[in-house]
Amino acid sequence: MRYLLSILLLSVAMQAQSFKVNRFALPDVPSRHPFWTVENKVNVSILAGLVAADAVTTQRGLNQGFREADPLMRPFVTRGAAGEAAGSALGFGTGVGVVYLLHRTHHYKAERITMRMIVAGEGGVVANNIIAIR
Repeated sequence: MRYLLSILLLSVAMQAQSFKVNRFALPDVPSRHPFWTVENKVNVSILAGLVAADAVTTQRGLNQGFREADPLMRPFVTRGAAGEAAGSALGFGTGVGVVYLLHRTHHYKAERITMRMIVAGEGGVVANNIIAIR
């Protein structure tokens, strides 16, 4: 009988307690970093422009008798503008995909560094093409 009475008192006490107000609640999780920040929008736009400039300068170089130096892109650029577009899209998508993967795995510093290195590398390629076709 004592056990029954203690269970009854315990259940009444539990119902009387308000569980909606929790003094020991943890704070909300900080907001997740969005991928499409102003910085990433600018960097992706610059990269898209550099990829387009690389495609144009590569086709001009091929028309002047030069040869594609990148063995991975060579099969694409020898197929004309359509092949060049496909290869450029694959390269652009791979670069942005790697950066997005770093973002999703919460490597934000590596994401920024990688994006800047990709932009710098593509800028170097465009500069090299421009120097070669002059």
